[in-house]
Amino acid sequence: MEVIVPFAFSLALVLLLVPAVRRVALETGFFDKPTGRKIHSRPIPLMGGAAIFAGAVISLLLFEGWTNLSQTIVYGGAALVVTGLVDDWHKSRGLEFPVWPRLLIYSAVSAIPLVYGIEISGISRLIGGGMHMFPEILVIVGTMLWVFAFINMINFIDGLDGLASGISAISSTTLLIVAVWSGQRDSALLAAVLAGACIAFLAFNFHPAKIFMGDAGATFLGYALAVLAIEGAFKSATVVSVLVPVFALGVPIMDTVFVFTRRFLERRGLHKADKLHTHHSLMKSGLSHRQTVSFLYLIGTVFSLVSIILMLVIR
Repeated sequence: MEVIVPFAFSLALVLLLVPAVRRVALETGFFDKPTGRKIHSRPIPLMGGAAIFAGAVISLLLFEGWTNLSQTIVYGGAALVVTGLVDDWHKSRGLEFPVWPRLLIYSAVSAIPLVYGIEISGISRLIGGGMHMFPEILVIVGTMLWVFAFINMINFIDGLDGLASGISAISSTTLLIVAVWSGQRDSALLAAVLAGACIAFLAFNFHPAKIFMGDAGATFLGYALAVLAIEGAFKSATVVSVLVPVFALGVPIMDTVFVFTRRFLERRGLHKADKLHTHHSLMKSGLSHRQTVSFLYLIGTVFSLVSIILMLVIR
């Protein structure tokens, strides 16, 4: 019951914020314009990420308070949302924001969880019990790589109406179940407000979308889900349990592995935008927009069920 009110509050707040943010985008010409790489054929208002961030953070602060976890989300999320809005503004003007400043900021933000003690610190021994603690350098590198990867992964799948918001809703709901089952109150609160924010945004973002979350929303959600996985599911870090967050976040991981493998084999730049993503391939096979998104929801749900089954087994 403790997570229902934060979930409902975040959902209601984002439902109220999105129309206001959309009006601002319409009045200022803050649109994502169609290009040869994109699916949509008409300009769509951006800035949805600002509503997701505001709704999730206000809800988290209200119910969690000023803790290490909430500070991690606020500081890292704010840096990503501001960077994302700058990037989205360039897109709305038909310009390209350079990749290297973004990568530097993403790298810096990936270190913020470490400052607040949120880290992948070790794994349980198979024999003899106890924890095998990782060397400090491995803790730092492993945590930063995980967070950096997910900042980008959710952004990678944000190519169809409702895809990133829907997959993030499924993933955060799965991590909510894991946190509640494990008695992790702080993680459960974060998962609840993220799930509420994503579901509310999906009401405006499902095909045909009325607004996009943009890089601001996608990078924030990737960061928040990465932090949530470390603070929650990774804490019971047995050899098997590390697979719980991996499966809970299975669709963005699957898509990234698929895309990077194809880019490497075809000798393309790993950071170059293209139409090699899973959703592009599914649409090329003949699926409609809604069928593609629904199919990936189904895959995400299967991954999530596997994650929950693993959690039940290790408990």
